[in-house]
Amino acid sequence: MNISAAKKTHTFDVRKLVFTALMAALSTVLAQFLSFKVPIMPSFISFDFSDVPAVLASLTMGPISGVAVCLVKNLAGLFTSMTGGVGELSNFLLAASLVLPAGFIARNTHKTSRAIIGCAVGAVSMALISVATNYFVVYPIYTAIMPMDTIIGMYKAINPNVNSLLDCLVIFNMPFTFVKGAIASCISVPLYKRLRPIFNSVYAEK
Repeated sequence: MNISAAKKTHTFDVRKLVFTALMAALSTVLAQFLSFKVPIMPSFISFDFSDVPAVLASLTMGPISGVAVCLVKNLAGLFTSMTGGVGELSNFLLAASLVLPAGFIARNTHKTSRAIIGCAVGAVSMALISVATNYFVVYPIYTAIMPMDTIIGMYKAINPNVNSLLDCLVIFNMPFTFVKGAIASCISVPLYKRLRPIFNSVYAEK
């Protein structure tokens, strides 16, 4: 590698680090100050737009940057957590399952269509994985804070037809998680085309 190429690579790495840090900071702010309750979900579940910066980081610079944004956001969230870190664990697992497919599929391509496909796969993956992670990991841990009967009771108050944790996750959490991932993707993809040139001056839509 010649000196010019080395300088160019170093410049890109610095930009990548700075952009990842900025996206992590923005994601943290969105999670802390722009989240709200959804009437069709139990009160311990909130909706926010903090996955948008993570998706943007993953699409523009690769899945590792996207996951780094998710990690920093949730580590910061531990300082104000009302769930003993359980909510942050859940958020990290689900956000990572969104940004990883998006970043891997859109990687090394200039086609927005690949970004769209990646985000769609990520949203579906996020929804499906939410059932497994919540059923086997997150909710069992959360029972240290709130009994399982109470958790299921909060779902039953919205829909009396649910009788088990699996019912709750399939009927409530899975579609909610898919919509959350889809909304983050729909916001991120249009911005992707504008932000990508910052990190690759030869980028051109094909």
